[in-house]
Amino acid sequence: MLPSIPTRDTKAFHRAHVRPEPALQALLRTGFEQFFVVRLEEMYRLMRLPVPPTRTSSHLLVMLTEGAGRMSVGSENYPLAPGDCLLVPAGQVFAFGEASPHRGYLCSFHPSFFQGRVVNSALALEFDFLRIWGMPFFPHKAGVAEFVRMLLERLRMEYAATGLASRGLLQAYLAALLCELNQAYQPAAVGHSGRATQLANKFRELLLAHFKTQQLVADYATQLCVSPNHLNKAVKAATGKSPTKWIAEAIVLEAKVLLHQSGLPVGEVAAEVGLTDASYFSRLFKKHQGLTPLEFRRRIEKS
Repeated sequence: MLPSIPTRDTKAFHRAHVRPEPALQALLRTGFEQFFVVRLEEMYRLMRLPVPPTRTSSHLLVMLTEGAGRMSVGSENYPLAPGDCLLVPAGQVFAFGEASPHRGYLCSFHPSFFQGRVVNSALALEFDFLRIWGMPFFPHKAGVAEFVRMLLERLRMEYAATGLASRGLLQAYLAALLCELNQAYQPAAVGHSGRATQLANKFRELLLAHFKTQQLVADYATQLCVSPNHLNKAVKAATGKSPTKWIAEAIVLEAKVLLHQSGLPVGEVAAEVGLTDASYFSRLFKKHQGLTPLEFRRRIEKS
């Protein structure tokens, strides 16, 4: 049986993509795999860039305060301007390229960080943007952006001063920050009913769990007790993309991570993502990525 694609914890991600310089020890405190918050520009100086498609077991929050940036989350690319935020849910695929002159904040928190006396872990489940299918982009919104920046700065100051010793206070500030983000949250929908959104979300949850073995719209329609035509209409209305495109993008995303994190031949990568025909896999990958799997891997190795 082929190996599954690893989801790196924060420590493993840092070993792979951050240079172990003395400045890093000053930024990250004991227990940083549970929570940390730093100035974005300070962390970027220490990173080995670009970061190819990968995933981690923690949520990542990026806020830009100056300059411009760009980050890939899932199958989408997001340009960032001052006041914009991106929240990458734990387990979601992300990538970013060379650093450009900018400033902001980077916050990482594991889902289990909310367990404790002050904030119950169930709180995190109230926010769609912490689910892997949630919309990760928060465009600048007057008022909200300033409160988010203030809360991130307060978190950074407390973390820099005491690390995780003030865990309860960090939890409370982080919970307030997530509530502020929720005020600016805009689901990826284009004219839809509540039922269409619910059905689309259920489809995406099933897709993330089963796309390697179930790659037909009819497979998911059966599990959701609707017709394939109804599922097509609902998902397209709620997300702007057809179920077929969601399935293809899930396959390509998983392949991108595997091409980066393993040395498996392309044929075995195809089998790992549920496709027995390596030539079809290569065509599908090039259609969505603009490169063949081999070209994509060579570009990563060259970087």
